[in-house]
Formats: sequence, structure tokens, C-alpha cells
Amino acid sequence: MHHDRLKVTVLGGGMITNDQILPSLYQLQRLGVVDEIAVSARNESTLQVLLESPTIRRAFPQASFATTNNQAPGNLVFIALPDHLHFDAILHALEACQHVISVKPLVLKVAESEQIEAEARRRGLFVGIEYHKRLDDRSLIARRKYRAGEFGEFRLGTAHLMEKWSYRHSNFQNWCTAENSDAFTYIGCHYVDLLHFITGLLPASVSVYGLRDRFPNGNEGFLWTDARIVWNNGACLNVQNSLGYPDDGPGSNSQGMSLYCALGDRGTMLRHSDQYRGLEYVDRSYSEPSPDYFQYVDLGGPGLTPVGYGFRSIEQLVRAVIRVRDSKDPAAELDAIDRESILATPANSRYNEEVIEAARKSILGGGITIPVETAHANEATR
Repeated sequence: MHHDRLKVTVLGGGMITNDQILPSLYQLQRLGVVDEIAVSARNESTLQVLLESPTIRRAFPQASFATTNNQAPGNLVFIALPDHLHFDAILHALEACQHVISVKPLVLKVAESEQIEAEARRRGLFVGIEYHKRLDDRSLIARRKYRAGEFGEFRLGTAHLMEKWSYRHSNFQNWCTAENSDAFTYIGCHYVDLLHFITGLLPASVSVYGLRDRFPNGNEGFLWTDARIVWNNGACLNVQNSLGYPDDGPGSNSQGMSLYCALGDRGTMLRHSDQYRGLEYVDRSYSEPSPDYFQYVDLGGPGLTPVGYGFRSIEQLVRAVIRVRDSKDPAAELDAIDRESILATPANSRYNEEVIEAARKSILGGGITIPVETAHANEATR
């Protein structure tokens, strides 16, 4: 039995590390859950930006991170790298006997997910995928009500998440290129995951139409995508994604989901208008900020406190690592986490890799429909 605080190494120092991962880990450090934190990035300048972030320094005036960390077995590696680099990094971490949390999507191929699961199970290690929309109260409430039968059966739905145009000027232009990824794979996977999380349904086929566009550095990417996912009950979800929301738009992006269902002889509906959370500010300009994903608030004491489902998601995943690490029977604990299906693991969310692998074939084939070879075909739709 271990009772030491967890040491954490973050691989990747980009936007998501700055906006969510590092401050969440600093808060867990403040709470006594996490010990030393190290961040590793290819460029020293990336680490310098993180160290000097005025927002993070205001929130955590005493906190800092190391740039090297030789961790003993049983600690945690947090993967925050571009999609196509996840597989090798995760395997190396597992071979070093480290538990793993990865930003979504886990990997781009089903076989890679299966290999990760097998290696983690062999070593009694936890692997979790940070699908933070699961920990939004809206999603958890919808899941409970849908699975209690209150909406009946999902039939037709639409979802969209349009990220700001300025993403094109970030490191995305170096890796989110046509041969590596696309807007659906990177962003739309949230809604495939969420539809299953809420309903228990599984994807049956995918078609993704992508528009090629150029980043500022000249690289080409599928920066606009329209996906159609047909589910194993015949229902259909349409998902639109882009790096195309105007920088002058009032929110940090535009996003939402509407699901239409049938309950006996009447229709039911579930609609989440997530781009507008009921706040309007006019300071330097008009804005509609979200209080729900990740914000800092002053609750007294030194610094600021992160709140929102961005923090809750990372907290729950880190606590799952500790739950497995400190268990007398790690295999049984891993089974229990898989069965609970609140946190995404390779075993309980492989439909995501199945959809992504099919989606990549579809988008490169001009939008053709690709069946999803689902390993979960015999799973009951709860």
C-alpha cells in the first residue's frame, strides 16, 4: 500500500497545459494530492511561457514545476501531445511503470488502443482519457435521466464545436495537418464520446466530409468538417467542427448539442446551448464568457482557486490513479473503473478509436461511409 503523494510529469506544454492541466495539477498539489510536478516540452521557449504565465502566477504565487523528473514506478505521466504522438509516448510511460492520463483522443487506431490496454493491465496501471465534457453537470444530469428512460430513445441529433480562427496561428498549424488529423478527429470526438456517455448507444457507421484549407504557414489541413454518425439503433448524429469561429465572436468558441428522442407516442428533446452560459460582459469589448469549463475564483487565502468541469475532470482522473495505486487488488479496481464508465478508459471507450479510424478513412476518401468495426457489438445498450 502506498500513501505517498503522486509525482506527475506532463509531456507537452501547449495551450491545453496552460489553460487547464497545469493549473488543475497545481490545485491538486495545494490540496495535498499531488507532489512534485515536472513539465517536458520540445522547445525551452514553451516552458518559459508556462513559467511566466501571469494568470497562473496570480493563481499559484508559490508554485513552480521542474523540467526534468526521473519518477519512481507507480507515479503519473500526463500526455498533452499532438494526437499522432500519443501512442509511442503512452507505451513508453507504461514501460516505465507509470500510470497515464491522456488528452483526447487516446490514439487514432483501434489496435493501438488494444495494445495500450493490454500493456497497462499486464502491469496493473491505470490509463484514463481526459474527455472533460463528461464531468460537465449538464452531461451527468442528461446521462442519469436518459438511462432512467425519461427521454425514451435517441433518434436524431446535431452537435457543433467551432474553435476560434486564431487556433490556426498556434502550434496546430505544425501538426493538425491533413495527413495527421482533422477538425472532427480533434474536436468532434467529444460529441461521439458524449452521445455514448449519455445514451449507452454504440456507433455503427461514419462519414466525414472535410474541406481542405491552409494554415498561415502554408500547411494544409481539414479545417472544416461535417460528420454523420449512425448508431446501432439506427439513430443519426450530425457533428460540425472547424477552426473557423470569428476571433471577434463573443465566446471562446461556438458549441452545443441537440438530441431529439421518441418516448412512446410522443417526442422528447435534450438541448445544450453550451456556447452561451448566461453571462454578458462589456469591458474592452463584448464577450460571453463561460463560467463552467474552467475559471479562477478568489475563495480567500493565497492565490486563486480553479473551478469548473475542466478541473473536476482532472481531479477525478488523478484520484482514480491513486485508487488503483493504493489498492490491494489493482486488477479488480481497474475492472470497477471500467464498469462504472464515468471516466473514459481504453476498455470502456474504444468506440472512440473505432469512430476515429473509420473517420480518417472517410475524410481521406472524400466523405464515403465507413462501417464501424465495433468490438463492443455485444455490449448491451444501457
